Order: sequence, then structure tokens, then C-alpha cells
Amino acid sequence: MAQAGPVSRALVSMTGVMPRWFVRWISRRYVAGAHLQDAVRVMKRLQSEGACATVDVLGEEIQSLEEATFFLEEYRRVMAAIVEHELDANLSIKPTAFGLLLDPTRGLDNIRRLVSEAADHGMFVRLDMEDHRVTDDTIRVVTTLHAEGLSNVGTVLQGRLHRTMDDIAALADVLGPLADHRICKGIYLEPASIAHTARADITEATIACVRHALDQGAYVGIATHDDRIINAAVEHLSTIGMSTVDDQRPDRPAVRNGKGPGYEFQMLLGVRGDLRRRLRADGHRTRVYVPYGEKWYEYSIRRLKENPTVATQVVKAFLMPWTNRP
Repeated sequence: MAQAGPVSRALVSMTGVMPRWFVRWISRRYVAGAHLQDAVRVMKRLQSEGACATVDVLGEEIQSLEEATFFLEEYRRVMAAIVEHELDANLSIKPTAFGLLLDPTRGLDNIRRLVSEAADHGMFVRLDMEDHRVTDDTIRVVTTLHAEGLSNVGTVLQGRLHRTMDDIAALADVLGPLADHRICKGIYLEPASIAHTARADITEATIACVRHALDQGAYVGIATHDDRIINAAVEHLSTIGMSTVDDQRPDRPAVRNGKGPGYEFQMLLGVRGDLRRRLRADGHRTRVYVPYGEKWYEYSIRRLKENPTVATQVVKAFLMPWTNRP
């Protein structure tokens, strides 16, 4: 398990007794709100600052396939709102919310419907990567849909997993220049047998994955708030001849709707807005993960429990809000 400080561990240990109002106070910075109009309001603000968005309807690992209908319908509402308000945004979905863990075949069919409808709007769909139980199935959804001609879909790959470098190479072989990954450290605390567990090792592995994905010709969403990873990525972009306005690598497809020149930097809502604005000022495309929904409480508690280091950001925002402008 990743190391967390005593304050973070203490905060996580109290999650079961935290009053709901306090959790809402914590979450209001990191969650747009309970309703779609809250997400639209936040996306408009971000767009005014030169950032684009990826929208996530909170909720995952449903108990019955009938529940997947809610997520399909809600994402249809999201797409309609994005079009109506002319927002620079795409979609992030949890595959388990569409039934992938309950029934891989029906889960794939539900995701296929959404990706197909998103394609009609020129909109990209990102499959969030959940824990190791669905890693293979999530990647298989991407390759299956690409084989069917739906190339407006990609997944998240976690730097902490030992397998990720191989996954990047395998996806490059299958998808070629249409490979599209979000590379992040990963929030799920996996066992040492399949993942790096020390902070320094996770950081170095994530840097290696970003470099590898860029070298393989993928479009890369560099999803991090870590200065070391960002600086390493910027340096590597320069090394391989990519500028903030042009992708000079051979055999790249034309820039797709809502995409940058082969890469973008991605951040969570409410975290390190100062850094995001600085990257934007330097000419980099930036995207913010905008979650919303009635499951804001469960989402907030889960993030604290699954990765105690997240609590450090909460403590910092509470005690020193000027250091972490949204």
C-alpha cells in the first residue's frame, strides 16, 4: 500500500463517522454537484479559462444490469447538454456502471451504444480504468469497438501496474496511431505482486509509461498533478519533436475533434488550478475531470478509503486554501 502520513491516515479512519455536511464541504471542491446543470455551470467556467472537460456521472459496479439503463440515459442527457451549450467536452465512463463486471457481453453492448451515439456528435468516450478485476475486459472493449469502426474510444492505463508498459505496446500494435490513452498513477491500491507500491517507484513508472506511449505514437492524456511527471513529459515532448501546436511524429492521424496535437494535460476538478492555468499559458491543451451526480457522498468516501494520500489534499485545502486554487 502507498505510504500515507499520520494526518491522512487519521482522517481516513474517521470516514465512517464524518457528518454528511462535512463530507459535502470536502466534496464541493472536487465534485461539480448532484445535477447535470451543476456540471454544465462548472464546464462553462473552465471553458472561459481555456480548459476543456471530461464529464463523469458518478456511480459504478452496479448490482443488476437494469441499473445500467440509468447511466446510458444520463450520459445521453450529458451529450445533449454538451451540444446545446457548445462545450469543449467529452465523456468519461466507468465500465462497471454499464454492467461489464456482471456480464461482459451485455456490458460491452451497453458501452457500444453510448460510443456509437457519441460518434454521431464527434465526441470521445474515455473508459476509466477500475481495479485489476476488469483491466483485461476494459482493454478488450476498446480493441473490439475499434475493430468495429468506432475509434472515438480509449481507456485509462495506470502507471503503478507492472503490466502497463506491455499494454501500451500491445495497443499500439492493434490500434496503431488511433491508440488513445489517459496515463495516470492510478488510484486503486493493488497488491505488490501486480503493482508498484512505493511512491517513488509509482512516479518513475508513470513517467516511463508516458514516454513509452508517446514514443509508440498514441494520443496521450497526461493525467497528473505531480510536478516531476509534468516536467519529464514536457522535456520528452521537446525531445521527440512535438510542440504545443504541432505533432511532428510520422504517421499520425489528423487532429480529431476536441483533441490536441498528440497529447494534453489532464487534472481533477479542484486540484492545482494554478498549475493548470500555467500549463495553458505555456500553450498546452488542458482538460479537467468533472464528476457529478447523486453519488457524490459515496465517491468522496471511496476516494479517501482507497487512497489515503488523497486526504492530504483535503487537509491542505482546509488549512491553506490559498495554496490550492481550483
